Amino acid sequence: MNTTPMAGGQFRYVTPVRPQDATGRVAQVYARLADDFGMARMAVFLTLSPAPAVLAGTWALLRESLLAGPGSRTGREVVALGVSLANRCPFCVAAHTTLLHATGDHRLAETIAAGGVPADPGHAALLRWAKDRRAPAPFPADQAPAYVGTALTFHFVNRIASALLTENLLPGNLQKSRLVRSVGGRAMSRAVRRELPPGAGLDVLDGLPASAEPAWAAGTPVGAAYATLMAVAEAGGELLGEAARTAVTEAVAAWDGEHPPMGGDRLSGPLTGVPAGERPRARLALLTALAPYRITDPDVAAWRTTAPTNGGTDGGTDGGTEGDGGTDGDLVRLVAFGAAMATRHLEARLTGAHAERGGAALA
Repeated sequence: MNTTPMAGGQFRYVTPVRPQDATGRVAQVYARLADDFGMARMAVFLTLSPAPAVLAGTWALLRESLLAGPGSRTGREVVALGVSLANRCPFCVAAHTTLLHATGDHRLAETIAAGGVPADPGHAALLRWAKDRRAPAPFPADQAPAYVGTALTFHFVNRIASALLTENLLPGNLQKSRLVRSVGGRAMSRAVRRELPPGAGLDVLDGLPASAEPAWAAGTPVGAAYATLMAVAEAGGELLGEAARTAVTEAVAAWDGEHPPMGGDRLSGPLTGVPAGERPRARLALLTALAPYRITDPDVAAWRTTAPTNGGTDGGTDGGTEGDGGTDGDLVRLVAFGAAMATRHLEARLTGAHAERGGAALA
């Protein structure tokens, strides 16, 4: 597959597959993006394109949780924006502020973007829950596929965006302008307000492995998409040796869900027992899980220097641009593994917190 570089300053470490060059599963997802989202060129999905299975799983989960099915799109955008704020992902904050404008609620979009509390009590409760994982879920269990699914989608997507993209949603950081956000939202309003049938996005997952569906969404398209994304993303752990994979898994399991303090011990300490040649890979995965916005050029350069030249496949990879060692597809899969580890950890916290506070059990 052709991976000729694309213009623009959004992509940090991966050369995306251009829409005109896409084939197979990548072309299928790009077509779905154009049809269901109204945009064929969305940076988060473009940067995943060297790993088609991860791309497909991410798109399917976002479509089925955020875009399709019953429930308020405005409420789900509030959750997506709240999670993005909590995860310190400026790219996604700008995107979902614009998408809230697209729902028609311009005041709500700018209130949240400015750090305020929505006037509507329901929106305020959703925002609080999205930003504070200790807050009780403000919805019944039958709405969990929409709201928990959206929250977990963006715990995953925020990490991909922070690791692999710049902050530039628009050239020159124009997304920082309230007027530009408002105009952009109006341009997208027709696509955002469309009602999409649930389950119609699952065909991009044909032939991919899946883990068990989560209890909070079992039997729904959201559950099927989540099970597939977690399976293909967790398979990226194959790029780590056993000691490195164990170290990353144990460090995430012990994580308190908060942003690690500035300093190396929290991120480097768990990797002291990992062989030196594998440490750059383990560090990238762990940084993605706990603090993806701290990934630097030297981190990626160290990985490329030590990565094997025959990286694994993801059940559909068409290859990527070769570095000193690993391919772009390997980098996407490694980052996706770290993102999946964090998402699984936060899934237990989100669903458990709901049950502990007297709500219907979500898991």
